[in-house]
Amino acid sequence: MVKLVLVRHGESIANRDNVYTGWNDVPLSKKGIEQAKDAGLKVAKIPDFVPTHIHTSVLSRAIMTANIIADVCSFLYLPITKTWRLNERHYGALRGINKDVSKKIFGKEQVLKWRRGFDSVPPLLTQPVQDRRYQKYDMRLMPQGESLHQTQDRLMPYFWDHIAPELMSGHDQLIVAHGSSLRALIKKLRVSAIKIL
Repeated sequence: MVKLVLVRHGESIANRDNVYTGWNDVPLSKKGIEQAKDAGLKVAKIPDFVPTHIHTSVLSRAIMTANIIADVCSFLYLPITKTWRLNERHYGALRGINKDVSKKIFGKEQVLKWRRGFDSVPPLLTQPVQDRRYQKYDMRLMPQGESLHQTQDRLMPYFWDHIAPELMSGHDQLIVAHGSSLRALIKKLRVSAIKIL
């Protein structure tokens, strides 16, 4: 049976500091590096799991985790595709703000709505972020903040165009991404009645 394995990146320094990250590019913390190694050991124990491809975002914390897992599992020979479509949900103007401070500024209920609501959009950035990793894309595609629903809409074209055909051909796939982007993917796949192992 074909397998799709989803792994969230290890703890980043922003996770450690309780800060909204979104599309901010931050590395793994020391704890996150150990978590990535542990994730690799767990992936290595999945019976008959031999992926043909690793998919990740263009953010360092996910790339680092994917590389560590590939090393632990002896998957370094596999192609690793990095795409902005698997990036974390864009938290807009919340990025870089401590989560406890955001509750004081906006109110606990409003922040919870932004974080856990499917269609709730946090305050948008007022200026687009200039980041060379996105220069080759149409800037109209680049969010300034997004709901979980918008995150799902952003990542699903990549899933249907690149991952689903591999799965349908019987090839195991590994996705190393982010909490919210993986949550959006799982929500969509459950609705589509695709079984995730």
